[in-house]
Amino acid sequence: MDFVYKNPNEPIEARVRDLLSCMTLKEKIGQMTQIERTVATPSSLIDLSIGSILSGGGSAPFENAMSSDWADMVDGFQKSALESRLGIPLIYGIDAVHGNNNVYGATIFPHNIGLGATRDADLARRIGAATALEVKASGVHYTFAPCVAVSKDPRWGRCFESYSEDTEIVRKMTSFVSGLQGHPPEGHKHGYPFVAGRENVVACAKHFVGDGGTYKGVNEGDTVLSYEELEKIHMTPYLDCISQGVSTIMASYSSWNGHKLHGDHFLLTEILKEKLGFKGFVISDYEGIDQLCDPHGSDYRHCVSSAINAGIDMVMVGVRFEQFIEDLTSLVESGEVPISRIDDAVERILRVKFVAGLFEFPLSDSSLLDIVGCELHRDLAREAVRKSLVLLKNGKDCSKPFLPLDMNAKRILVTGTHVDNLGYQCGGWTKTGRGGSGRITIGTTILDAIKATVGVETEVVYKPYPSKDTIENNRISFAIVAVGEVPYSETSGDNSVLRIPVDGAEIISSVADKIPTLVILISGRPLVLEPWLLEKTEAVVAAWLPGTEGQGITDVIYGSHNFKGQLPRTWFRGVEHLDHQPNDGVSSSEPLFPLGFGLRYN
Repeated sequence: MDFVYKNPNEPIEARVRDLLSCMTLKEKIGQMTQIERTVATPSSLIDLSIGSILSGGGSAPFENAMSSDWADMVDGFQKSALESRLGIPLIYGIDAVHGNNNVYGATIFPHNIGLGATRDADLARRIGAATALEVKASGVHYTFAPCVAVSKDPRWGRCFESYSEDTEIVRKMTSFVSGLQGHPPEGHKHGYPFVAGRENVVACAKHFVGDGGTYKGVNEGDTVLSYEELEKIHMTPYLDCISQGVSTIMASYSSWNGHKLHGDHFLLTEILKEKLGFKGFVISDYEGIDQLCDPHGSDYRHCVSSAINAGIDMVMVGVRFEQFIEDLTSLVESGEVPISRIDDAVERILRVKFVAGLFEFPLSDSSLLDIVGCELHRDLAREAVRKSLVLLKNGKDCSKPFLPLDMNAKRILVTGTHVDNLGYQCGGWTKTGRGGSGRITIGTTILDAIKATVGVETEVVYKPYPSKDTIENNRISFAIVAVGEVPYSETSGDNSVLRIPVDGAEIISSVADKIPTLVILISGRPLVLEPWLLEKTEAVVAAWLPGTEGQGITDVIYGSHNFKGQLPRTWFRGVEHLDHQPNDGVSSSEPLFPLGFGLRYN
């Protein structure tokens, strides 16, 4: 018997209908289930027809696994899935949010807050395309990116994942979707998922909706707004993603006016699917449906019922997949979840799989391996770093700028907690969910870049924590101090004080008292800049979380390129002012630096 769904020449919708008509309830529910790779077995993939596997943050084949190792692992899972009764390929997902950041040796681009500072939509698109190639080289088909949150409060632990506090800037940077998936052709059907070819991946706009507007920036908190405000401020970027054919959208852990998004039928179904016309699939966040239960997680069956009936199509179950499948099966059999809701979810999932070409090309393409971390991609990341840097101060005297630095100075001091720490430079979502410290991957630190830039006659004195003797008795021309935040993600990054960690402030103070000083701030958001810091130092640069290519910083501070970055969010004077600003981000108090601020050399 010839199956329509196996014929690539048939229309996608005909293939979806044909395959759906062949499926049992068990296979349908299997397709709606996304499990962590650590619990995936050949038997579960074959017998349950599991639809998707993910790697949570840090869930790699082994420490420092390269792209080829990832591809071998994913292909192994895929071969098992293809042995199931209907041979439906699985879709493998990861958090490749600033490059293929899970993979050792991949190019790590600046985080979204830095890209927002560039205001460069074409740059974002090109980074998306480069990321897609490096993700595809690892055998992976799907990335949970981009985050299109409009972050209204820098205290939020995911602030660095947001392009801006300004909706229009976020909208502009959604071009990242077209980079990942390819640009849909003229006449593309609105709301329909699109993936151009084998060098593209499935994208995921997240987190629907309002995750950046929670009270006091509390992660997974409550966004208290009218629907009209929610639509205007937080929903609009999703329209841009949908118009570019984004294939999946992830629900937010957060709440809207006290109601958890994972269980919100109005927003997920009536608005996203019906009003906005989204035809891809809606995925939960990791164990996101569990939060629909009481704090102890009892009555998981209720969580499943609430989420699926609200409009979640694929559930990022994690490890609890057997319980999920058992409960959802029971709910359908009892009529508490209509079979029409199951069919709608599975249609959407299959549609994305057909659009992505998984039925024709389910396995990895080894010809892409050489592009991972290649010079072309690292040059692109370096360009992004250059364009993202924001010059906040240049010279104590306006008539005498301090930058650009003299690359032929006799002796310079390079110091600070972040000047030679690649992990700190990359930030969260690098190798692991929270990120790490030290040489966690292949790249160039700020110190590496300085040494490669200065003239042969320049002596670079490197001291992460300089002594009094080093500062006072070495006839140093100037100092470069790099300090900032240590890596974090999600709730671990929520911060109510936003101060530069103590060692960083102390290093700046001790050095700037004696030596002309440039401060490079490595952070995922604006931090409190005390008046003394701006008074003591000659220059201050916001470098955000630049990734692996530290040369992008020296390209600009030494004058080979001009500063171009503009603040993607207001730089507040004090945290106390944040509690007095409305959700539109406009504070009644004068900011230290306004949205869009950024000095130039001329």
